[in-house]
Amino acid sequence: MQERAATRRIRSAATLLAAALCVWLAASPAASQKPGERSDKSQPTFDDLYRQGQSLNKDLRTLAARFVETTTTALLERPIVERGLLYVERPSRVALHYTDPADRKVIIDGKWMTTLWPSVNVNRRTNIGAAQDRVQKYFVQGDAGELRRIFDIDLHAKSTRPGTRELFMTPKRKQISESLKRLDLWVAEPGGLLQAMRMTFANGDVKLMEFEHVTTNSTIDPAVFTVPKP
Repeated sequence: MQERAATRRIRSAATLLAAALCVWLAASPAASQKPGERSDKSQPTFDDLYRQGQSLNKDLRTLAARFVETTTTALLERPIVERGLLYVERPSRVALHYTDPADRKVIIDGKWMTTLWPSVNVNRRTNIGAAQDRVQKYFVQGDAGELRRIFDIDLHAKSTRPGTRELFMTPKRKQISESLKRLDLWVAEPGGLLQAMRMTFANGDVKLMEFEHVTTNSTIDPAVFTVPKP
């Protein structure tokens, strides 16, 4: 029971953050540079990349991707590896349809997050309005300066994942650091789409989400955001 509760807590904490970051980073700062184009100037700062990315981000309406989610916790001997499909429709609809395990879904519509997992008897509806507001404030409506006030940001000139930009964000505020120790992001260069994100929690648990086959502004069936009636 303790292991299950810890795993559910990690999943719940990560779901909203992952979805918000997918929206924020699609058509992200790295997309401002054309393939093969190199500047003679020094590497761009985080502020430069953020401003360029926000301008491109204005045209984003939908996002879809496949994902692999790896959860590592001291309570379990082996990492939990799960796979699925991510759908995002602005301004506030998100759906994660897991293909492994096949019967699990997480659906966000406005301030409500519904977690459905029939095989383990989970059908939970949670008000995440306050969390949504914080994510919108810091990652969507804010600016680079606001993020730098909240996080120490390390933009690496070289990435451990070839073909990506690597960004590490360490919370400065106790309210955040009490749960999230560090957020690591890898964004494709060129193209600017989010390739991976890793959340290291204060208790040492780690969640890695890796994305592939990412598409933007494609038509998404509204049914993927539907919550079945009891």
